[in-house]
Amino acid sequence: MAEKEVTRERIYTIPLKKVIISPRQRRAKRAINIIKEFAMKHMKSSEIKLSSELNRKIWERGIRTPPRRITVKMVKDEEGIVTISLPKEE
Repeated sequence: MAEKEVTRERIYTIPLKKVIISPRQRRAKRAINIIKEFAMKHMKSSEIKLSSELNRKIWERGIRTPPRRITVKMVKDEEGIVTISLPKEE
């Protein structure tokens, strides 16, 4: 099989301060939804996939206290699927 061609690759810092508005027991879930909405708006795609590392980073401190902002790497392939992951630190 041939490798998927990368059509667009960007690094964003997503503000998650709107998470604080939601009830304590829904904050991490709301953070995931905010990240997906941000990706839909900026990458112009409706099919979004989050990596397991990013999911662990959001849920690291529990459901009540997700991070206030997060830096992510978004990659859009030929089929329009956007994969969101943590950027590799060099």
